[in-house]
Amino acid sequence: MKERIYNFSAGPAVIPEEVLKEAQENLFSLPGVGMSVLEISHRSKTFDTIHAEANQNIRTLFDMSSDYEILYLQGGASLQFSMVPLNLMPPKNKADYILTGAWSKKAQKEAKRVGAVNVAASTEAENFKRIPKQSELKLDPDASYVHYTSNNTIFGTEWSSEPKVGNVPLVCDASSDILSKKLDINKYALIYAGAQKNMGPSGVTFVIIRKDMLERSSDNLHTMLNYKIHVENNSLYNTPSVFGIYIIQLVTKWLLKNGGLDAMYKTNIEKANYIYNTIDNSGGYYKGHADKDSRSLMNLTFRLPSEELEKKFIAEATAADFNGLKGHRSVGGLRASIYNAFPVKGCADLAEFMKEFQKKNG
Repeated sequence: MKERIYNFSAGPAVIPEEVLKEAQENLFSLPGVGMSVLEISHRSKTFDTIHAEANQNIRTLFDMSSDYEILYLQGGASLQFSMVPLNLMPPKNKADYILTGAWSKKAQKEAKRVGAVNVAASTEAENFKRIPKQSELKLDPDASYVHYTSNNTIFGTEWSSEPKVGNVPLVCDASSDILSKKLDINKYALIYAGAQKNMGPSGVTFVIIRKDMLERSSDNLHTMLNYKIHVENNSLYNTPSVFGIYIIQLVTKWLLKNGGLDAMYKTNIEKANYIYNTIDNSGGYYKGHADKDSRSLMNLTFRLPSEELEKKFIAEATAADFNGLKGHRSVGGLRASIYNAFPVKGCADLAEFMKEFQKKNG
């Protein structure tokens, strides 16, 4: 197949075509190196350059100060569910968790193995259709940290701004909206994200950690679970995902070339509006799962009047080269994941398909 279809998958997900083409062009042999990026040593000067440029691109995109370290780890965000409490929860051994979906629940489960977890708020009783309001948060001012998930891939909800947590360190799982908009990094003690949605391929876990938090990492921790060890070794304690970090370097270069995160955020709003406006103007034919003030710009979830119509929609959409629209079983219906690299035209085309489907099947 020569032509690319529209990839609405939730992750691993769409990568910028420009990045794919550059990686393809240089895959056999990096310019001036004579080897593929798949073959070079993680101790080589070539990788040092790739690694340093990826870091600098990220620092530029976030306007990040030297108070923070950048890590590229493995094990996915799921391993961070354990690493965060193991490193940051002592000595108080208690933390606040805000539950807004399946992944925050999994993070809470692992934290409970380390210490006491206070559920500061949860919208599970409403099938996670909204983000809790600030007034609902029951925070412990003596907690080791507050953990939240910025975007909920399965349920299609997203925090519009960070929860206000006072002087307690703020920790964020940003796996599905990292790099989609500018963040004030200074509000955070730690941010982590699986790379496979907005940064690059699967196999890399991205971590930003404030340096003072490293003091909490005990020398008694298993070596590979210790943030301090990974910082001291510049993410090279074990062999990192060289190819994954190379793609992150190309993706962040692409973002800078196209105006940075403020420009990306503006484009993401434009893309989401094509689909959300179609839902809102359908007279109830399409119904969004998330409350309007909690809607995600990355994962758009919605239902049709019946499961039969949903199956028909997915079948016809797939035949029309709209791939990956089936919703997660927890929500049902449909889900359009439109991460940074997803084209504006794809959102406009899906909106037109939705309108035509309603005309024929309404």
